[in-house]
Amino acid sequence: MDPERWPVFRVPLEGEYEVVVVYRNLVGDYGVDYLLTHPSRSSAHRIASWEGDLEGNTLRWRELIHIADSPCSGAEGIENPAARLLLLLPLLKDHALPDEAVEMLSAALVAVGAPQETAPTTAEHLLDHAAGGVWHDPTWSSPLSGSSGSPGSTESGVLARLGIRA
Repeated sequence: MDPERWPVFRVPLEGEYEVVVVYRNLVGDYGVDYLLTHPSRSSAHRIASWEGDLEGNTLRWRELIHIADSPCSGAEGIENPAARLLLLLPLLKDHALPDEAVEMLSAALVAVGAPQETAPTTAEHLLDHAAGGVWHDPTWSSPLSGSSGSPGSTESGVLARLGIRA
């Protein structure tokens, strides 16, 4: 919590994109920013931030797993799939988690040093939080959300806009 040093983690994606996770440590302005960068852009684009509640774009489970399991070799940043999953987990909002989600998240927690005996309970708690809150099915057409209502769409929009298929 040193205001002089902000932890920053880079998660390289396909197509030279990166999600940069910045932990802000200013007194009175603590939070986490999720920025999207690309070498062709002069500045980063904030995709989400957390200051007690998540605001911005979210990911579905399938997208999160795709990103975690697709490190870009040779790119600077976090390559470990477990660390990638856990760094981007706060972006997860999905009400239809697969049965294996708890097991996969437990394994990621253990891989980064969490006690094996508490990892499943911790994973359940984290996933319960990800499934909470207001739910909007991306296949619903709504003039308020800007959803196209295209049947079968399961992407959050962020990856689709980047041309990354999860």
